[in-house]
Amino acid sequence: MPDPDMFNEITAIYPGSFDPATLGHLDIIERASRLFPRVLISLSEGSNSKQFAFSVQERLEMLDRIVAPFDNVTATSFSGLLTRYARQEGSMVLIRGLRAISDFEYEFQMASMNKYLANEIETIFMMTSPRYHYLSSSIVKEIARLKGDIAGLVPPELRDDIEAKFK
Repeated sequence: MPDPDMFNEITAIYPGSFDPATLGHLDIIERASRLFPRVLISLSEGSNSKQFAFSVQERLEMLDRIVAPFDNVTATSFSGLLTRYARQEGSMVLIRGLRAISDFEYEFQMASMNKYLANEIETIFMMTSPRYHYLSSSIVKEIARLKGDIAGLVPPELRDDIEAKFK
């Protein structure tokens, strides 16, 4: 039986591209901050399959602003394998958000591969609150590109940055 006090030391990692962070991301961050004593919002610096609208530095600065109210949450970045990064941070928990059943197949595949690479690391899936099921960074960028109103989709402290990027 594991020592119950060990849960007081768990670092959870919520990885993603956060290009840009949305209210759906913030929903997961807020809820994770209540479950774990330390949460790293870890920005993936690169991906061969994604074109980013915001630089790593811009995304980190935006994440810093939205995690500021949470004493136990820190925005970080990493490159390379997530499991390697998790081990370096001493984390045994990865958090992944799910909006809809369509997210599950990809996330299940990633969780299975991470388990293969690092058996000691667990992936915890958190359902996004129903009011954000439709929301994604891609949708936010498309609305901003088309000069639509993104209020209610992104944290208020990021709205001006996002709108300025797509002027």
